[in-house]
Amino acid sequence: MCRNIKTLYNFDPPATTDEVAASALQFVRKLSGMNKPSKANEEAFDLAVERVAAAAQEMLNSLVTTAPARDREIEAAKAKERSRLRFGTA
Repeated sequence: MCRNIKTLYNFDPPATTDEVAASALQFVRKLSGMNKPSKANEEAFDLAVERVAAAAQEMLNSLVTTAPARDREIEAAKAKERSRLRFGTA
């Protein structure tokens, strides 16, 4: 999985449309191998991003859990600590 794609499910507050779109963009970039498509491929690329974002948002809206919602600040602190332990900095 692309390291730039973050978990968006079960957070309080829920993931924003912008966060879902950013994840969709990263996913399509990874699949296509393109950071920015050529003019000839731009329409297909943008359509793929739009459709992936819609599917992701639909999935996030449909999932159910009994687990308490996670706090973004706590999860960010955990990730920073993992990074510090892995790379010795942060």
